[in-house]
Amino acid sequence: MILTTIDGIPLYSTVEEALQWANSRNLTGYHTHDYQGQVGYMGGFDHSNARGASRSSGTSSRSSRSSSSNY
Repeated sequence: MILTTIDGIPLYSTVEEALQWANSRNLTGYHTHDYQGQVGYMGGFDHSNARGASRSSGTSSRSSRSSSSNY
């Protein structure tokens, strides 16, 4: 389930969803964001990596804060 989007990139409720999104864009790994007191998972080993994939697909933007990366 998508919790929200950050910089046009979906923030998911599960690691599996984030990894599927990453894999579909030739990215690896995931990182986390804190969204309304809940940990959300985003594809790409860090936010810059995910934003690079998002920019190439021309998505919109929103903002939130990042909490950690997982490789």
